[in-house]
Amino acid sequence: MRILFIGDVVGAPGRQMVHTYLKSLKQKFRPTFTVINGENAAHGRGITEKIYKEFLDDGAQMVTLGNHAWDNRDIFSFIDEAKWLVRPANLPEGTPGVGYRIMKVNEYKIAVINLLGRTFMNPADCPFHAVDQLLVHIQKETPIIFVDMHAETTSEKQAMGWYLDGRVTAVVGTHTHVQTADERILPEGTAYLTDVGMTGPRDGILGMDKKAVLHKFLTTLPARFEVAEGRAQLNGVVIDFDDKTGKAKKVMRIQVDDDHPLL
Repeated sequence: MRILFIGDVVGAPGRQMVHTYLKSLKQKFRPTFTVINGENAAHGRGITEKIYKEFLDDGAQMVTLGNHAWDNRDIFSFIDEAKWLVRPANLPEGTPGVGYRIMKVNEYKIAVINLLGRTFMNPADCPFHAVDQLLVHIQKETPIIFVDMHAETTSEKQAMGWYLDGRVTAVVGTHTHVQTADERILPEGTAYLTDVGMTGPRDGILGMDKKAVLHKFLTTLPARFEVAEGRAQLNGVVIDFDDKTGKAKKVMRIQVDDDHPLL
């Protein structure tokens, strides 16, 4: 079986890349199920119901979020009814939405968990303790468990990978928008990648217009960030795993841009 995960979709350029390429990617790689991180999909901050449904129409079966989950207030009008959307699981009790979903694909059940790191991020409960509590219930239903670890630091993402090695199918990092080249299968069978990368503007800075970002760095003054225009890219990862044990067998990064056309 195979997972296809598309990294942080940023604004209209990212959404267009998903719309343009996801069907072809699914034809090429034949994933069992497809996940998209959509927390930056609405103008670079948050997600709307319309965009969520567009991702499903384009071929996603689950959408994950992150620290920008609440930046677009439209989220509060639909998150509790969105069956294929997960926000970070380690948020306080009473937070709208859910932190994991289990979906049925043919005769198999597949769990998707979203976690939020705490280092240099907004306050959240401990992701390590939170995932322990979730796994008590999830592992009774399925060994196929995909974790989107939305965090700022590589160390916290690596720590989660090692912490969950052998207990989940994959731990893939999001949030930092730059695809890392450290994909591997950890010793106990968990696929790991520090950051899957970004789907959106290629010529900005983390998807944002570079003039505003440079102005902030040069002056330290506040700046309004807007999604960059111009060329775009799509970053993702494909993970093969054993359908009986949930253990990963292969992990491969995906890049689609001018220098890496989809063949």
